[in-house]
Amino acid sequence: MQEQYRTVARAGVHESEINRSRFLCSLAPAATEQEAQDFIARVRKEHPTATHNCFAYVIGADASVQKASDDGEPGGTAGTPMLQMLTRREVRYAVAVVTRYYGGVKLGAGGLIRAYGGVVGEALDALGTITRQRFRLATVHVDHQRAGKLENDLRATGRAVREVRYAEAVTIEIGLPDADVEAFTAWLADATAGTATLELGGEAYGDATA
Repeated sequence: MQEQYRTVARAGVHESEINRSRFLCSLAPAATEQEAQDFIARVRKEHPTATHNCFAYVIGADASVQKASDDGEPGGTAGTPMLQMLTRREVRYAVAVVTRYYGGVKLGAGGLIRAYGGVVGEALDALGTITRQRFRLATVHVDHQRAGKLENDLRATGRAVREVRYAEAVTIEIGLPDADVEAFTAWLADATAGTATLELGGEAYGDATA
């Protein structure tokens, strides 16, 4: 698994005008290929009279799924530069649709490549990206007496507290970078006088702390 990846912070639209053609880049995070395809279908429905609705998406932390479409533009002048912009910026789990309303001036192959790739880059700048870090899921079991202070200490030290459950004992689910597991185990023993137990689970991605 990748240690981390970057994705789109939020869905949104960025518009540019180039030689009288309108280019609208709709950008969104997409957890699966189906989500990406649903987003593309939605944008196409919103712009049925557009000259072109070209798209590109990258799914997987390792960019294992990559698709692009020129949607009627000359081969390689739209979807490919859009895809290249996403991969160059190391953006994953994201979909971009560029809607073009033709303004009467031909851009030529080079102009199209610059326009389609460029508007995706501008949209990424405008909407922002976030970094997701690979974590080991871990569950801390602790008694009620120490739970409140421990939870506060975890948050104060920037730990990713995912869930807290109160039963006979208290379980606190956290995300730990693999490299921190050993140091955290020692810290936990120290902080709870050896009364807390740590159970390591699977792996997931969470927002990286700055």
